[in-house]
Amino acid sequence: MKKISIIIPVNNENENILLIADALQKVITPLPYKYSITFVDDGSTDDTLAIVKQLSKIDPNIFFISLSRNFGHQNALKAGIDMSHADAVISMDGDMQHPPEFVPELLRLWESGNDIVYTIRKDHKELPMMRRKASNMFYNILNRLSNIELESGTADFRLMDKKVVDVLRNIKESDLFWRGIIKWMGFSQASIEYEPGTRIKGKSKYTYKKMIEFALRGITSFSTKPLTIAIYLGFVSSFIALLYIPYALYSLYFGHAISGWASLIVTVAFFGGLQLIILGIIGIYLGKLFMQSKQRPHYVVKESNII
Repeated sequence: MKKISIIIPVNNENENILLIADALQKVITPLPYKYSITFVDDGSTDDTLAIVKQLSKIDPNIFFISLSRNFGHQNALKAGIDMSHADAVISMDGDMQHPPEFVPELLRLWESGNDIVYTIRKDHKELPMMRRKASNMFYNILNRLSNIELESGTADFRLMDKKVVDVLRNIKESDLFWRGIIKWMGFSQASIEYEPGTRIKGKSKYTYKKMIEFALRGITSFSTKPLTIAIYLGFVSSFIALLYIPYALYSLYFGHAISGWASLIVTVAFFGGLQLIILGIIGIYLGKLFMQSKQRPHYVVKESNII
């Protein structure tokens, strides 16, 4: 009998643990698979870990991995992937917005011969318009700047065959962006659309700040085009500066130098800002190289009941 491993990174989700565990068990139990549900506690400060531990004592199919601190969702997901030994791995969030009832469809498409089955989130009516616009803009920019093509709404709710998981364990890059990595890997892939469930309890940890950081990670992990754009910006700004020279000479010889101080300040501010943007782009890539050179682990496991 084939074994399925479900990996759920959680951070301060004590109100949702019992809900998602119960919902998954109702869906999976009737299916002809052995299964395990692994909660990866990503440095929770509430009693999330205690609840998972209690569940694991009652149900032998439930496991936990406790990280020593908060390492971030993508690294917590890698911890679960690294410690899984199943025929297929399903990753999903612990806030009930990845509907458990789609698990049988993921398995059906996997049994049909697909190595990866990923999901695409439909825009939820309750999702703020600004968040929907920002999400669509991120995918548009990423697709234009990189060599991968991600559908708008691609989520971390996916199924991966064992041979895919074996490759993912060997991924060494420090700044993980799973959605891009999964797409970049190839293999036979299929997708399904889903409408996200409503978060019943708790608050979303996905702030606008984290959204921007996630977008920068995705873009800089799969493209060097921002560096090319920075070069073009440098050429354009230099050309504009050359056009400004005749005006500066005219002002010097005809006595308008003092009266033109405003335009001079605006010009200096513009080019100064442009230089800072270009330095920032370069700095992001240098920072990635610096962190990669340290070769620190993606996570540190404090305790686990996985043998």
